Amino acid sequence: MRYADDFVLGFQHEEEARRFRDALEERLRHFGLALHEDKTRLLRFGLYARERCEKRGLGKPGTFDFLGFTHVCGTSRNQRFVLLRHTSKKRMRATLHAIRRALLRRRHLPIVEQGRWLAAVVRGYFAYFAVPTNGRRISSFRYEVVRSWLRALRRRGQRDRTTWVRMAALAARWVPLPRIAHPYPDVRFDARIQGRSRVR
Repeated sequence: MRYADDFVLGFQHEEEARRFRDALEERLRHFGLALHEDKTRLLRFGLYARERCEKRGLGKPGTFDFLGFTHVCGTSRNQRFVLLRHTSKKRMRATLHAIRRALLRRRHLPIVEQGRWLAAVVRGYFAYFAVPTNGRRISSFRYEVVRSWLRALRRRGQRDRTTWVRMAALAARWVPLPRIAHPYPDVRFDARIQGRSRVR
């Protein structure tokens, strides 16, 4: 998987991964380039990663961040392998920090304008991060957004008495509820053809 200059490669055997990394480093060296030391690493990941790490006494399989998600080896309720994708903590903190600063700049605008702006921001966030297995993170994001909005409203003046009861009503009106917006990858990529058009 590749996006711009970031990519993730999967190999069945560890020696293949090591050979590829050595060859890639040699290839980049010809052009005066080098792999990013903090972002480049080998880790056991996938269907058999957990049991192989346990056999070698390595604990849980490693995780990696890619395109704003932390990828984790997980298990379903019937103990089958599941790829878990959670919003990267670093990405979520940065987004919330930017929203808090923007809310403070907009705190004196009418509530309707603030609500419309915030609704658009949260919808955009959910459109990207509302993937299967990420429900808790997007719910936590919405809660933090509402809390930040309350804090900004209370800073409009010393007499402001915005309560959580009123805030709950504003949030219900303007802040979209979290819901998973994307199917699992095996469903998304399983395209079916009917006539001349793809069924989406």
